[in-house]
Order: sequence, then C-alpha cells, then structure tokens
Amino acid sequence: MIPGTLGEKHVIGDWFRLHFTENDGMAFGLELPGTWGKLVLTLFRLVAVTGIIYYLRLQAKMKAANITVVLLALILGGALGNIIDSVFYGQWFTDGGFGLSEWSKEGNGYAPYFHGKVVDMFYFPLFHGHYPSWFPIIGGNRFTFFSAIFNIADAAISVGLISILVFKRSLFNTKVEEATTSAEPQEIVNQD
Repeated sequence: MIPGTLGEKHVIGDWFRLHFTENDGMAFGLELPGTWGKLVLTLFRLVAVTGIIYYLRLQAKMKAANITVVLLALILGGALGNIIDSVFYGQWFTDGGFGLSEWSKEGNGYAPYFHGKVVDMFYFPLFHGHYPSWFPIIGGNRFTFFSAIFNIADAAISVGLISILVFKRSLFNTKVEEATTSAEPQEIVNQD
C-alpha cells in the first residue's frame, strides 16, 4: 500500500501509523491456500476458542489467581474478535481494495460466511536498516524493525500468551505451593 493514501495515516511521526490492511490468513500473513484453507482455519479457530472457554472455566472453578483468569480472558477476547472478523466481515462489507470498505446494505459482501478477512491496522516501523552482508540468504537486504501490522485482538492475544509463558510458574503453581506449605509438619515448641 502506498503511504499517504486512504490505507495509511501517520499518527505520531513515522513510527506509529494506522495502516489499513486485510489479512486473509493468520499471524504474520501466513495462510492455508484456497477456499477450503480459509474454512479450515476459521473452524480451527472456533475449536480453539471452545478449548479456551473450557480451560478458563476450569481455572475459575479451581479459584486460580485473578491475573491468570484475566490473561486467559485476554486470549479468549482476542481470538473471538478475530473470529468475528473472519466469519462475518466478508458478509457485512464490500471489498474496499486499497481504499476503505463500505457497509453492505443487503448482506451481500465480498465473501460468504466463514471466509472473511481480518482487519489489521496498527503499524510501528521503529527503524530501518540492512542485514550484514555475511548473513546467509538475506545478507545485504533491507529490513524494517517491527514490520508486523496487527489489531487490538492480536495485541490482546500476544500480551496474554507472552505473560502466561513468562510468568507460568507463579500463575499456575500457586495451588501446589499452598498445598505443600500447609502439609509441612509444624514444629512443636516446648513452652516450659
């Protein structure tokens, strides 16, 4: 997309932009090919969300730490947001191409249900450079640090998932720690 068109607006300098793009696939623009690939991806998302809901309810019943429930809810909310786009966006909007999509008044958008695209818009190209010439395959090529374009749902999923991975021990071992500390023998003090 050409900078400065309807598809991109600079918010803060050159490093924070709103960049309209429609993602046909999943993270980093990866996609399963063909019409069936899109359907399989959407159905996989629905199954994954069902699993997340089950696990979130299980954690809530086990009285997991509030932060654990919040992080799982972030992942769930982000996944649901992307599912809504992929299931309904194709029916609700016309194909905007490189411009802006328009509301489809009669529900006859650019794609059938379960085949829509996910709208991504946040772009943070922090700096540009070149790979050193000694790098295999990509040596000398230009790169942009943090060239991913994402949406709020992607950010929620990433924050939830990364936080769970980083703080895994403290989030999921609280019950084990409580059980071991209460099971430790108490020292009897003679009070003569």
